[in-house]
Amino acid sequence: MGPEIVRQKALDLLARREHSATELRRKLLSRGYATDTITQVLAALAAAGLQDDARFAEAYTGSRIAKGYGPQRIARELEQRGVAEHLAAAALEEAQVDWAAQAQALQLKKFGKAPGGLKELAQQSRFLTQRGFTSEQVRRACHSDF
Repeated sequence: MGPEIVRQKALDLLARREHSATELRRKLLSRGYATDTITQVLAALAAAGLQDDARFAEAYTGSRIAKGYGPQRIARELEQRGVAEHLAAAALEEAQVDWAAQAQALQLKKFGKAPGGLKELAQQSRFLTQRGFTSEQVRRACHSDF
């Protein structure tokens, strides 16, 4: 299969949503396209500005913030999608989120109130930690004086 077919498939994928170069590579490889052709097409798409890991990181970060995820989880997910650490850090910084306030809003949405005891504190802390908030952000969100 020629580069035109691979390019068209990559553009079809990019038309649906932003993808990192690594995601596109994986999807195209899973469809049986040649590695050399994929590399050539991805380089051309990046040079033309049609695929950009920084743009993907910004879009992905915004969507994950809207779904209530914290900075540690978002950074880890971006890394899993092949985004360079500096691009992930830049996207998180550019988002300008008060992470402690975000954690508190999520905690109140999920549980309706601050923890009333150690058991509730542990449950709410565990939830926020799994969502990717730091221990300091979790502590501030739960107002833990325990």
